[in-house]
Amino acid sequence: MDVSSIASLATSMAETGVKQEVGYAVLKKAQQMEGQVAAQLISALPQPQRLPANLGNTINTTA
Repeated sequence: MDVSSIASLATSMAETGVKQEVGYAVLKKAQQMEGQVAAQLISALPQPQRLPANLGNTINTTA
């Protein structure tokens, strides 16, 4: 191998590492944004109604 091949290989490896780091940063940012959207959706849900105390105490097992 000559010096130019080694330099080209080193540059290629460095570029690959930078591309991977950028990809991870983009993925992390996308996951953060998805988490924020999910939290907003959950907070936008209406509060459950208060049901009478007699509802939900028995299960009808005959079908």
